[in-house]
Amino acid sequence: MDPITRALLLSWEWRLEVIIPVLLLGVLYTAGWRRLRFRRRRRPAQMANGWRLVAYWAGLILIALALLSPIETLSGQLFLMHMIQHLLLVMFAPPLLLLANPLPFILWGLPAPARVQTGKALSHLLHRKSSFRRYLRLATSPGVVWFLFVFFLIGWHDPGLYNAALRSDLVHDIEHLTFFLSAMLYWWHVVGAGPRIHKRFSRPAQVMYVIAAIPPNMFTGVAITFANQPIYTYYLSVPRLWGLDALSDQQLGGLIMWVPGSMMYIIAVLIITARWLQGEEKKPPFPVAQVSTRERMAAPGLKHE
Repeated sequence: MDPITRALLLSWEWRLEVIIPVLLLGVLYTAGWRRLRFRRRRRPAQMANGWRLVAYWAGLILIALALLSPIETLSGQLFLMHMIQHLLLVMFAPPLLLLANPLPFILWGLPAPARVQTGKALSHLLHRKSSFRRYLRLATSPGVVWFLFVFFLIGWHDPGLYNAALRSDLVHDIEHLTFFLSAMLYWWHVVGAGPRIHKRFSRPAQVMYVIAAIPPNMFTGVAITFANQPIYTYYLSVPRLWGLDALSDQQLGGLIMWVPGSMMYIIAVLIITARWLQGEEKKPPFPVAQVSTRERMAAPGLKHE
């Protein structure tokens, strides 16, 4: 391994603005999970299952890998690494965090006085007659969230904005923050995690909502993959690694966005469909014997004494 590559692979960012929130949220969630696990016999609805804890920590670890590991350093050298970074922040970490339903567990992870005060504040803000709840519902409606998700996805791949993000740490952080927050809102509607201020999607609605995000992602990836010249000129000014020229690097990055990126939505659709079918199987059988009498067959829908 050449010295430059070795140095890049061993370079880790020690950013306290990332490390402290990740560790704090992880500790609070774990403490809350343990408390609810202990109380499970009395509060079975909390569902403090082990897979939730694993999913939550997996999401936090992926955020740390995306922002602190050599992936962050290499994203400034290789377009394909930047696409991997975006996949972690948009496609992997948010659904894992939300599947863990973090709000109740984090609340229970707080010290008792803080938990009571925070719970009262949230109850006041999210009360059905609260103005804040009404405006929050409007701002986070499924249509608005889908538009924001797609807007940031396509917008940050504009050559001017993309180059600006690589030249400025502040713009780069804003890019990552908008990607992550819009993804959290998008997957929040799909997963149905708390707080539930919107009507929960039915399984068919979940499937359609996920499918609706595939074309923008796929078309953007295809456009990047088949471009016949480098779109992002920033990569022309940095040393090339691993024998990849800027155009080949760009094509690989577009392919990553196109195929694995779109596959994540398809996997989500398959999981939702499987759970939908499982729910159908658990429904009680249709009471054929109760409706197969001569009177009911002659006039279905009428009440017969």
